[in-house]
Amino acid sequence: MAPIENTASTTPAFDENKVTVVYVLGGPGAGKGTQCAFLVEDFQFVHLSAGDLLRAEQNREGSQYGELIRNCIREGTIVPMEVTIKLLENAMQDALKEQRAGNAWANGKGRFLIDGFPRKMDQALKFDESVCAASLVIFFSCTQEVMLSRLMERGKTSGREDDNVESIKKRFVTYEDQTKPVIEYYTSINKVAEIDSTPDIDTVHRAASVAINELFAKKAEKSS
Repeated sequence: MAPIENTASTTPAFDENKVTVVYVLGGPGAGKGTQCAFLVEDFQFVHLSAGDLLRAEQNREGSQYGELIRNCIREGTIVPMEVTIKLLENAMQDALKEQRAGNAWANGKGRFLIDGFPRKMDQALKFDESVCAASLVIFFSCTQEVMLSRLMERGKTSGREDDNVESIKKRFVTYEDQTKPVIEYYTSINKVAEIDSTPDIDTVHRAASVAINELFAKKAEKSS
């Protein structure tokens, strides 16, 4: 992956008419990663997890951001947006350069599920302005009790240092205070598909697939 650079941009790096960005939001343990795996298989998306990119960057040899990212993850706080946005933009550039097979990736087109981002309002506005405007937000809603149970179970095997009760509770507070307003903003501009992620995986998958099919139907109608 290309190194991170602090480059200001006045126009988006990608054309939203060619590149489809779908934000996947929800509390920690809402099932975002699980459902993204299904949508990748069904719709030729590339799945970009902001958390995975940050965890990889913290361990990348020579990374100037490694210690900063480690501290933020440990404390359940949000990494400075310039770092996360540049990692996402670089990953999108890399995927487009791969010239993937299929109509979804022909002639400079691409489809991206961005999981766990944006987590704050300034991140949302900055990414839409400088990288690519989001076409849709899939919001997986779930109770904290269910999410905590899922994360504690995952923590038995994940090896993630933030899968413990103390870090999880900090992440819940951060989510309620900072990410919920992002969801409310996109709801106000009719870009949110809210899906109850409490039921079984297959039920949630079907609902998410309906939302994506509706999105592509609208885009096809707009371009015709």
